Amino acid sequence: MRRVVLALLFATTIAGCAETVRAPLATEAQQHEANQPHAVPAADLLEGMPAYPDRGNIYAAAGANMVRTDLREDRELVYVPNPASDRVHVIDPNTMQVVDEFYGGPEPQHVVPSYDMRTLYVTSSRVPGGAVLPIDPRTGKPGQMVNVQDVYNLYYTPDGQFAIVVAEAYQRLDFYHPQTWELVKSSHFPDCEGINHMDFTLDGKTGLASCEFANRMIAFDVASGEQLRRFDLDVVPNGMPQDTRLVPNGSVFLVADMHADGVYVFDAQATQRIGYIPTGKGAHGIYFSRDGAIAYVSNRNEGSVSVLDMATLQPIAKWTIPGGGSPDMGGVSPDGTTLWLAGRYHGEVYAFDTTTGELKGRIPVGAGPHGLLVWPQPGRYSLGHTGNIR
Repeated sequence: MRRVVLALLFATTIAGCAETVRAPLATEAQQHEANQPHAVPAADLLEGMPAYPDRGNIYAAAGANMVRTDLREDRELVYVPNPASDRVHVIDPNTMQVVDEFYGGPEPQHVVPSYDMRTLYVTSSRVPGGAVLPIDPRTGKPGQMVNVQDVYNLYYTPDGQFAIVVAEAYQRLDFYHPQTWELVKSSHFPDCEGINHMDFTLDGKTGLASCEFANRMIAFDVASGEQLRRFDLDVVPNGMPQDTRLVPNGSVFLVADMHADGVYVFDAQATQRIGYIPTGKGAHGIYFSRDGAIAYVSNRNEGSVSVLDMATLQPIAKWTIPGGGSPDMGGVSPDGTTLWLAGRYHGEVYAFDTTTGELKGRIPVGAGPHGLLVWPQPGRYSLGHTGNIR
């Protein structure tokens, strides 16, 4: 139903002009260059953005068990929004049992930590409405819901100035005050049907966002919200780009594509596509190991997880769910030993042992589980989604 609504809304828009960029697949030399660290002087970062403690790994402050002191009293829980049932299920990761359940809003999609990591938000997107539901991470209990239109996804500018609501049905990025939820400005991208996932360049000045229903990506200026470039994807004619992540050394972006069954590679400044990596059917979510050496790609349509070596950008293993499954969104445990993923089509949650790849937990939840959050998380500040923390 949501896909039909989006298609109808998109049909009423007028396609705008944008710079279209195409690029061949990477050569071996380009792949080697892509894996070299790209240091950025502190003076060149987006104003107000925290400096990196280690320029060779942008997630260095989110290493194993590096949980901030003020987060150590937060309850260890896994939050699972279920958009088909409007419920959030809460799992104790130690017992792998559901310990709570509550109303998550009109079509809850993701659970997202705030920029300062002191509030968790359930994002809801049933058009024409939508909402954010705050959760106190100390108690695991929801608070007062705030009406915000079409919060399909939620991110934060790297300086923490704005909460970016991804209003997917309207092809918009809406910039809100992160505490009061007052709308400050809005950017419309008529050629980005199904705008969805994003991440930011090492300097925090440029965002790269997927257009799920248009088989393309866009790059936008973080300060102004204006579109900079458009990339039409061409591995398959009906591509569906999904999760978008900057790799630990900041040298390239990875973009999972459900219909291309693999991961696109973009350069560090989101100016060109330089490669493509086959992974598996329905490539969807991208997560990194705590040491930054590995990426985990969930292949939703074949019930598997591909393991990529960040030094070579090549697959080195594949974990398969016994009897099949539909791994979607999730995150890595604070100690890095468990990868948690929602089973989108199976009403369950998966817990993988990241050392062996074995499935050590399979927990029934609500219908259509989606943007699962593991909490607490190591790191200094949140850029949104299901724990994109630097």
